[in-house]
Amino acid sequence: MPLDYVAIDFETANSSSASACSVGMVRVSDGRVVDRAYWLIKPPPGHDEFSEWNTRIHGIRQSDVIDALGWHEQLNDLVEFAGDDVLVAHNAGFDMGVIRGACEATGQEPPASRYLCSLQVARKTYALESYRLPVAARAAGFEEFTHHDALADAEACAAIIVHAAKRHGATTVDELAAAAGVRVNVLEPKRTVRFV
Repeated sequence: MPLDYVAIDFETANSSSASACSVGMVRVSDGRVVDRAYWLIKPPPGHDEFSEWNTRIHGIRQSDVIDALGWHEQLNDLVEFAGDDVLVAHNAGFDMGVIRGACEATGQEPPASRYLCSLQVARKTYALESYRLPVAARAAGFEEFTHHDALADAEACAAIIVHAAKRHGATTVDELAAAAGVRVNVLEPKRTVRFV
């Protein structure tokens, strides 16, 4: 089985995990980027206020998402892009929390997806002063990207996993997880996390 996965990153409108306002996804097949997707998301009512702090970080304003589709309309597109591949995110607890929170806010079941945290992998692969995405990406040879742009962050995350797999001599996500001593988790529909 080759090194196949989908790196994913969300930006949020505010501190609510249900407030996804953009998503970036990068499909990696056999260790190479083969597809990318990015779109804006209109957060659901009650989670749709844009905080000044978040806007300062990612630059997305409420006016930018006024014509965007909502989470309930876009979840199927996200699931279709990811397919059966493992999802990979830097600080995956945040991104999986966004999926769970947005699904809960819109009355949908989260997809039962396997996922791996590139932050955990980076901590077991590199000796760095910080494991923030820009620093870990630089260690993987991926530099000069626009941090907090969801697609750019997903590309940086994808690069970390490709580089880490080479360093650990791993040819699949599961081999990388085993070599790095981290877990591939499962995002369960009933808001529970199971380790495999």
